[in-house]
Amino acid sequence: MLQDMKQRQFRRGRIKIPMFVVCVGLLLCFSNVNASIHEYRMEAFSPKSDAFFFHGGSEGLYASKLHEPTTDASSETKPSFKGKSIISFDPVTFVRPKETAKSHHQMQQNTGLVEAIILEVKDRARVGGSSLKSDAICCNKQLADQGSCNQGEVIIQHNPNNLGWPKRIKTFFQGDNEEAKMDVETVEINSTGMYYLYFMFCDPQLKGTLIKGRTVWKNPNGYLPGKMAPLMTFYGLMSLAYLVLGLAWFLRFVQFWKDIIHLHYHITLVIALGMCEMAVWYFEYSNFNSTGTRPMGITLWAVTFGSVKKTLSRLLLLVVSMGFGVVRPTLGGLTSKVVLLGLIYFIATEALELVEHLGNINDFSGKAKLVLVLPVAFLDACFILWIFSSLSKTLEKLQMRRNLAKLELYRKFTNALAVSVLLSIAWIGFESPPMHSMGKEDGNWQALFVEMTFLQDVFQMKQKIKV
Repeated sequence: MLQDMKQRQFRRGRIKIPMFVVCVGLLLCFSNVNASIHEYRMEAFSPKSDAFFFHGGSEGLYASKLHEPTTDASSETKPSFKGKSIISFDPVTFVRPKETAKSHHQMQQNTGLVEAIILEVKDRARVGGSSLKSDAICCNKQLADQGSCNQGEVIIQHNPNNLGWPKRIKTFFQGDNEEAKMDVETVEINSTGMYYLYFMFCDPQLKGTLIKGRTVWKNPNGYLPGKMAPLMTFYGLMSLAYLVLGLAWFLRFVQFWKDIIHLHYHITLVIALGMCEMAVWYFEYSNFNSTGTRPMGITLWAVTFGSVKKTLSRLLLLVVSMGFGVVRPTLGGLTSKVVLLGLIYFIATEALELVEHLGNINDFSGKAKLVLVLPVAFLDACFILWIFSSLSKTLEKLQMRRNLAKLELYRKFTNALAVSVLLSIAWIGFESPPMHSMGKEDGNWQALFVEMTFLQDVFQMKQKIKV
């Protein structure tokens, strides 16, 4: 007996260690979490064709609500950006290799050029030589002689319907200086769209140049990126919905307290977790919107609440499908398998949510999450298969016992669950390539909000099925 207890403790210890390592590793990766403030910490440029580039960020931005120049009430000269969408360089510095700097004389001017290019996704073909039937990104002597561009600069064909866009901001190295600092500049956004920022240079002598500093991206109503802006309202409404659901559940709980079984306590816990999750997310997004940075502690709590709720909800669906408390008093030997699946699912979901909410804030930075999405999708598939196979066995038992009331209840439960799963699969199919990639290429970043809220609504429907 004592030996069995030691073995169980040892197994639990082995499970806890990987979970602890995963959580600590993710927290170390995201020890400094920024939101609409994109920070660059001595990062390198990547070669592309005949140019070198660094991706400074990409976000969906709404058009400014106010276009006339305004000033802050506290200062006659300080500009105010209330009600405006902006991208601000605050500040950005370029550091070139010492050897390159020493090759120039101290009195020389403009000894190296780095360009900051801001473009809307629909204008991506206007950067580079594609419009000039050339594979070059940088303007060469032949194209310069034709008057198409200036030699040594990135080729840009301005949009006739949006004068001055794509926008180019030049920064020159002077003399033998190793650093070149951009002027503090703010670009106002007057058209709703998906915007990209690239830092580029064409001079091969600048190879090895690094970038440091930060840029601040802001929408008219705050710092939330375009795809996330509607979510603050969504989480506020969901908090109220959970409050109403919790109140209704509490009244029914008190009314039928004599008939309460263990499953009802589990359902109460799931509703409470959902209420806490939505409230914390709303507070987190509100703080994010007003400050431009994400408080890691609040985000971590929100992610953990959500992961625990998702795990318990799936486990609850599974044990109900097995007939726990209806056709069987205990799960018997299946208890350890159910707990193990739930634990693995919690770790996988927590890791995915941490990467999604504490990682890169670019609106289309989803490639890095693929490795973590696949395990969660696989585990969801395991839950679905196990739930429906268990439901089939439970329906057979109820039919054999001729328990018609419970049989009818479980049939309705099965049908409702099947509809929610089919809706989820249909939406995943709609969002899968090539449909989803086409939406991104067209800059349809606003559709991402619909995707996120739809999946939330389907999940909430599954919860209501249990209740």
